[in-house]
Amino acid sequence: MRKRCTWVPIKEPLYVAYHDKEWGVPVYDDRTLFEMLCLEGAQAGLSWWTILQKRANYRKAFDNFDAEKIIHYTDEKIQSLIEDKGIVRNKLKIRSVVTNARAFLNIQREYGSFSHYIWSFVENKPMISQWETIDEVPSTNEISDKMSKQLKKDGFKFVGSTICYSFMQAVGMVNDHTLDCFCHPSHQK
Repeated sequence: MRKRCTWVPIKEPLYVAYHDKEWGVPVYDDRTLFEMLCLEGAQAGLSWWTILQKRANYRKAFDNFDAEKIIHYTDEKIQSLIEDKGIVRNKLKIRSVVTNARAFLNIQREYGSFSHYIWSFVENKPMISQWETIDEVPSTNEISDKMSKQLKKDGFKFVGSTICYSFMQAVGMVNDHTLDCFCHPSHQK
C-alpha cells in the first residue's frame, strides 16, 4: 500500500485522487489557476473537503471559470448563484469571483498571462519542501504574505495569506507532500 500524507482520508476516493494527481503538481494553465484561486477563496472558513465535493457544481455554476463570461454576470445571475445549493452560498464569496475575474483579465493584459504573473512569486520554479510530518507544514510563509499583498493591490478579494498558501500548494508552486509520501519528488524516478 502506498504511503500518503496523513491528512488524506484514504476511504474517500475523491480526496485520494486529488492528493495523488493534483495537490503539489505544477499548474500553468491560466483558466485552471483562476479556478483554483476562486475555489481556495470559497474555502475560507470551511474545509477543502467541502469545496472538493462541490467542485463540479462550481464549474457548472461559474461557466467553467471563464473569466470573460464571469465579468458580464448580472445581478440576476449573482442572485441565482446565491440560491444555488450546489455551491457555498456566501454572497461576498460569490461576488468576489466576479471581482477576481476582472482583476485576472487585467493581469493577463498587463503580463501576457496570469501564469507568468503568479509563478513569478516563486521565480518560476516549484518550491520543494522537506517536511517529515504534516505538523511541520506552515499555513503561510513570506511568499504567500507577499502574494496576498500584491493580489489585493491588484484588485483581488478573498486572497489572504493563508488562502494564497493553500493556492500555492494546490497548484504546485510549493510541494508540501511529506518526505514519506509517495508523491514527494524524492520518490519520483
